[in-house]
Amino acid sequence: MKLAALISGGKDSSFAIYRATQEGHVVTDMVTIVPKNEDSFMFHSANTHLTHLISEACGIPLTSAPSSGEKEKELEDLKEALCRVKVDGVAVGAIASEYQASRVQRICDELGLTMYAPLWHKEPEALLREMIKLMDVRMVKVAAGGMDESWLGRKFDDRLISDLMELNRKYRVHIAGEGGEYETLVLDAPYYRKRINLLETEVVWMRDCGVMKVIRAELGEK
Repeated sequence: MKLAALISGGKDSSFAIYRATQEGHVVTDMVTIVPKNEDSFMFHSANTHLTHLISEACGIPLTSAPSSGEKEKELEDLKEALCRVKVDGVAVGAIASEYQASRVQRICDELGLTMYAPLWHKEPEALLREMIKLMDVRMVKVAAGGMDESWLGRKFDDRLISDLMELNRKYRVHIAGEGGEYETLVLDAPYYRKRINLLETEVVWMRDCGVMKVIRAELGEK
């Protein structure tokens, strides 16, 4: 299938693209919905401005559209963006969110597209361990019990996964962040032609949540 990948810059949407290429699909387009605020019901919000750099790193064209952040309007914004690409299906990184998956499925049905969700209901720990073997993933937003500023900027590795499992035991934090507990940024993946190097970042902490904002970044050789 020719697929348009919903891309946020985070680990799940990025890994869905990798799975698509491994299963013989062709990702011809990337689609990013940029929420007006950080309280989006549907979409990842942290550092979505970097999807343009990811598009360049991968050599896959990007369709980017703003969204008001209103609950139902977000779906119309996504539908409008998908109408601008000519594909057979839509790749999504949903793992356990019925809210996200059901709404994307509804839009796909309306447009006559197939929803491709290769991570759906996969075991979170095994999925994360597979991801860290293939991608350079960084923590860029945290909003859960037990997570403080020290989590921001961390690279996903075995130690971080163990720490997430401990938070799951103590606070029921979803290991893969499917409850909005955290957001990530992928700096390198097998299908990147170049990697993303962070040049300047800023940590912003707001009571019980925080974000590492990327001020400047560039592409570099792998």
